[in-house]
Amino acid sequence: MTVPRRFGRVEEYLHERVARGPVHGTLIDPDKSPGARAARIARGAVDLGSDVILLGGSTGISREVMAAAATAVKQAVDVPVVIFPEGATSLTPAADAVLFMSLLNSRNLDLVIRTHARAAPAVRTMGLEAIPLGYLVIAPGMRVGEVGQVDVIPRDDVASAAGFALAAELLGMRFVYLEAGSGAPAPVPAAMVAAVRSVLSVPLVVGGGIRTGPEARALLEAGAQVLVTGTITEEEGLGSGFRAILEEVRRGRGR
Repeated sequence: MTVPRRFGRVEEYLHERVARGPVHGTLIDPDKSPGARAARIARGAVDLGSDVILLGGSTGISREVMAAAATAVKQAVDVPVVIFPEGATSLTPAADAVLFMSLLNSRNLDLVIRTHARAAPAVRTMGLEAIPLGYLVIAPGMRVGEVGQVDVIPRDDVASAAGFALAAELLGMRFVYLEAGSGAPAPVPAAMVAAVRSVLSVPLVVGGGIRTGPEARALLEAGAQVLVTGTITEEEGLGSGFRAILEEVRRGRGR
């Protein structure tokens, strides 16, 4: 009898990186940055120290657009290329893995589990590595909160955030993601990150509204283990803000 590996290749990579210190993920929307443009952003981000490229957006990315971006990015970088899904139609075997994530505080059961049940056979057939992740939207939530029909967690309700996060871990999810929403005016509060980190033994990912080095530093010091940034590269490119965030991630590895 063959004993399965505990994690797939990409998940092992992420766990190994987290064990050495903070990890950074660059999120690219293939609708806004298709094909060759996605590859240029990815190459620049990895050269600056980003550890993983995430491909996704809040709405309607077609399989063809996702496949073109994943193919171009994989040719440009040697880090994992992971789908950040907004639906089953964006899945493609051109990527290395998919965040198989349950939107924990959605009112729509499709986004909690039903879509996953429909998509699971395709994920298996495509040979995509599925990375189980609990996804929790924190106020203001922005577009993902609207599209995801989410009851956002208030920014001062650290107990609810910690409860959702711990429930996700106990249900077997191997990452927890706190999301303020793409373009949020401020990141998830550091106090909430600290409270959630204190109850988890799985890695904690934080994204949304991270635009400066000091914001990144506060989140890392509070216990975030993976930072994801996307809007900053769309608005400013790989400029001073992005570089300052990556500098804090590198600095965190030396703490």
